[in-house]
Amino acid sequence: MQGTVRIGAGLGFYGDAWEPVAASIERGGVHYIASDHLAELTLAILQKDRQRDNTLGYARDVVPMLMKLRPLMQARGVKFICNAGGLNPAGAGAALCAAFAARGWKVRIAVVTGDEVLSQLNAIAPPHMFNGQAFESVRERMVFANAYVGARPIVSALQQGADIVVTGRVADAALFLAPLVHEFNWKLEDANTPADLDRLAQGLAVGHLLECSGQGSGGNFGSQDAWKAIPDLAHIGYPIAEVGENGSALITKAQGTGGRINFDTVRQQLLYEVHDPAHYASPDVVMDLSAVRLQDLGNDAVRMTGVRGHARPAQLKVVGGFRDGYKAEVTWGFSWPDAYDKALAAVDMVKAQLADRRMGHDELFVEFPGLNSAHGPLAPLPSSEALAELNEVWVRLVIRTQDKAVADGFGRLFPWMALSGPAYTCGFHGLNSSSELLGIWPALIDRQAVEAAVRVEVLQS
Repeated sequence: MQGTVRIGAGLGFYGDAWEPVAASIERGGVHYIASDHLAELTLAILQKDRQRDNTLGYARDVVPMLMKLRPLMQARGVKFICNAGGLNPAGAGAALCAAFAARGWKVRIAVVTGDEVLSQLNAIAPPHMFNGQAFESVRERMVFANAYVGARPIVSALQQGADIVVTGRVADAALFLAPLVHEFNWKLEDANTPADLDRLAQGLAVGHLLECSGQGSGGNFGSQDAWKAIPDLAHIGYPIAEVGENGSALITKAQGTGGRINFDTVRQQLLYEVHDPAHYASPDVVMDLSAVRLQDLGNDAVRMTGVRGHARPAQLKVVGGFRDGYKAEVTWGFSWPDAYDKALAAVDMVKAQLADRRMGHDELFVEFPGLNSAHGPLAPLPSSEALAELNEVWVRLVIRTQDKAVADGFGRLFPWMALSGPAYTCGFHGLNSSSELLGIWPALIDRQAVEAAVRVEVLQS
């Protein structure tokens, strides 16, 4: 057991930058990197990969990233935990082993499986978590279902000496909680005293602050004008947490990196995606932020204490994906004079063609990037006089349909307007952009239906 454990943030999504992770390893004194590759919809992206090639289904950036980071990690004894396994943790582990073996590197890689629960979901048929829709409405269209697993299998992997842990759909913050449970020998499933639960909740809060990479150190900072004071975002440093045995945490970043760690940037991330600050449910503990204390120490350091914990829930959240039709989209631009009116006329022409050709669809979504695509109805359009004087207007149309032929044919409604429609200035974008849609099915199932199948296998490259 160490006096304190320093955990650095890894990626915040599939495709995120890994250079700040290298800075944390080289200059941040970290013992662990925990990397979250799976945003809510990432599994849908990985499912499309797996449909094309059943050896895929994992976040493929994990291989080149760890090929770059492994020498830095090995020299400093840093361990790496990630959920880049996505829908195929075994495939990710095999790909890493092959890449390391080709270099002659000896690495112990633990692979966590068992979060895939499509068969259990079919047997239990849970309703939609938010709107109560019956599972029967999507049963025949379901293509994947994965449960948010907690920290236990990662702790087991670390106890077995893993240098790298690759999981599937583990809860984001559990990636960070696990090394704390391992290093400090905290109670996990058997946590029942206020002290035990508060420590776990503090660890969960650490994970929540670090799970979004640069967003925890001033990136994506939304305060009006204040974002301009965040220094050197081009060389941002990802947040690092130095955690004590009692769970108290110092949030900081590597010396010489950009970004900012202060009261405002930390509290913004603390409230990110938290619907009820007093009852934030995770697989390992329910977190209560109502008494949290953030102390800004200056020099990119904030101390966090006071997070309270309650007993873990009896159920786990599942994210499932089902086939939900097809989409296609086209964007093009019009210039002054009458740019906005030209765009409206072009939209009407497209609608007329859809009706004339009887191209059935569920929705035709229309927006004007630069005018109403970011804030929608919250940002009313300018006055008619101001619209008439706009230098240029872009319009984006997206069709959603259950008929693949309609999606494939959508782009063919546009080219003729190049010579026979309102005068435009910029070419069409996306004429051949049809793709399959996957709908998301969130649900709750009893944890026993999941955890009995979770396995940890340690591979040696």
